[in-house]
Amino acid sequence: MQTDFLVIGSGIAGLTFAIKTAKHFPDKKVTVITKTQSDETNTKYAQGGIAGVWDENKDSFEKHINDTLIAGDGLCDNAIVEIVVKEGPERIKELINYGASFDKQENGEYALGKEGGHSEFRILHHKDVTGKEMERALLHEIATLSNVEIVSHCFVVDLITQHHLGYLVTKSTHNITCFGVYVLNLNSNQIEKILSHTTLLATGGCGQAYRTTTNPKIATGDGVAMVYRAKGRIENMEFIQFHPTALYEPGVSPSFLITEAVRGDGGILRNKDGEAFMEKYDARKDLAPRDIVARAIDNEMKKAGTECVYLDCRHFDKEKFIHHFPNIYGKCLSIGIDVMQHLIPVAPAAHYSCGGIQTNEYAQTSITNLYACGECASTGLHGANRLASNSLLEAMVFAHRAFENIKEQNKNTPNPSIEGEVPDWNALGTSDPREMILITQSLKELQSIMSDYVGIVRTDVRLERAMKRLDLLFTETEELYRTTKVSPQLCELRNLITVGYLIVKGAEFRKESRGLHYNTDHLEKSKLLQDIVL
Repeated sequence: MQTDFLVIGSGIAGLTFAIKTAKHFPDKKVTVITKTQSDETNTKYAQGGIAGVWDENKDSFEKHINDTLIAGDGLCDNAIVEIVVKEGPERIKELINYGASFDKQENGEYALGKEGGHSEFRILHHKDVTGKEMERALLHEIATLSNVEIVSHCFVVDLITQHHLGYLVTKSTHNITCFGVYVLNLNSNQIEKILSHTTLLATGGCGQAYRTTTNPKIATGDGVAMVYRAKGRIENMEFIQFHPTALYEPGVSPSFLITEAVRGDGGILRNKDGEAFMEKYDARKDLAPRDIVARAIDNEMKKAGTECVYLDCRHFDKEKFIHHFPNIYGKCLSIGIDVMQHLIPVAPAAHYSCGGIQTNEYAQTSITNLYACGECASTGLHGANRLASNSLLEAMVFAHRAFENIKEQNKNTPNPSIEGEVPDWNALGTSDPREMILITQSLKELQSIMSDYVGIVRTDVRLERAMKRLDLLFTETEELYRTTKVSPQLCELRNLITVGYLIVKGAEFRKESRGLHYNTDHLEKSKLLQDIVL
């Protein structure tokens, strides 16, 4: 199969790029690949909203930029932050033009929310299912375009580069080029090749590397792992954001998210004794940035020997709570928690990867003809910790910038004439796996390793132990990959082990505590760095 533009992933980043490209090149084919159905994405599960300077009489670009830089703990790329904040409102307006609906006040103005780390009310939201509404609008818009094909239930196995043409490709190879991908068609159970002049990765996050996560089952770090295997550049994987308030339900995965907007509206975190504890950790109390709140909750749980803390919403107006958070209210009620009478049990859960595939200001990766945006990309916006509700904004801005780059370079060119040179997938010598437990048990081991040794609080010894255990898992899984037929479960395990390795390796290299990477063996150096900055 050949296509003009290939998009891997159907979340906000992939769909935004596909819509813009298809409209500008109406005679060209845009193919969007998703490994399940088109609306099953990380975007769909985003509750809180999208940040943007909407009312310049009360807010400003400078304030939003400053809030982002503070949250990023000194590691944001200032130029990128300015680009995203200043271009963001235009991207939001485009989404509204596609039909996305955001909550309004009685006077017709948008009901802006406020979340941790923000100095002003600037979060646009659709009740507590903002991501789902945005996904709906984008899918509705893309359905009007005849030159876009969405291929569901198609799992991307690997990027096709010169390596598959018989050339030696290493990290120091110049002009590594992406020609397309190998995909496992889940309907035919056959591996096929799709060639494209331009490929965009919008594959989402990697929360499934951890035992407890707010991410859906599909968030297995596929894009990051594929680029790493193709010798592309990856960065900042040690910065994994744990959302402070996932609903505590033992054994339930993924965890149900209690959006930060609940605390933005006045929700109070309390420990097992009913004490409002956040004032002990930060002057911003419950609206401190996520890294601070997550560590505070982790510390309270460890001190008390409990597995959760509590979010107090009993003082809320019931009608307003149900109007703004109907999904949360219904979920809590379904497990016997009336938020007007009971505290909500919450605990941190892996939520967002701030690092990923290294990109420039136009979403270009280190591999020619390969772009990346959304959570799988590391643009420089988030630094050491993502500011709440900046992720959807970032995805739209860089999807647009990737499109602009293609338009300016006039990449309206024929597909590479290498169809005969790219070999078909070779499955000779492989057989069906005899025992799926070899895959499922390895996944459980990986998630335990990452959760127990590479979580919110880390030490050098824990990281060393994690790396040794990951080495063994890698060896066992690669042997399984060489000898058995490819399956989505095996590919996802392989990708998650790669992601786990990159997180641990990044954490071992960073001899300081900064943002989401908190190593108790390197606190003094971090304090010194903070003093220098101040």
